[in-house]
Amino acid sequence: VQLQASGGGLVQAGGSLRLSCATSGRTSSRNFIGWFRQVPGKEREFVARINRIGGIKRYADSVKGRFTISINDTRSTVYLQMNSLKPEDTAVYFCAASVDSESYAYWGQGTQVTVSS
Repeated sequence: VQLQASGGGLVQAGGSLRLSCATSGRTSSRNFIGWFRQVPGKEREFVARINRIGGIKRYADSVKGRFTISINDTRSTVYLQMNSLKPEDTAVYFCAASVDSESYAYWGQGTQVTVSS
């Protein structure tokens, strides 16, 4: 399973970015695609996830109402639309794949999101 995250960048507070996660490989190993983020010195934090088949979505409380996770028609690319960005959203964002949404075995390389105040 391979994952390629892209779309990060520098944006002002209140702005928007859309991250993309291109996935490939064994489909049963990527039933769930999740987005996580990490700030240096802190633990990796769950952001959102989507079920590739059923489309069920889950969000961290810190991003509810601001971020939207979605998947394309071929179920190969997952997006994270981030609106109303805050400086505290600054982090490296990773996408990851899981069989069961509990253990993410496959990770992409990360993309930097920086929100200036």
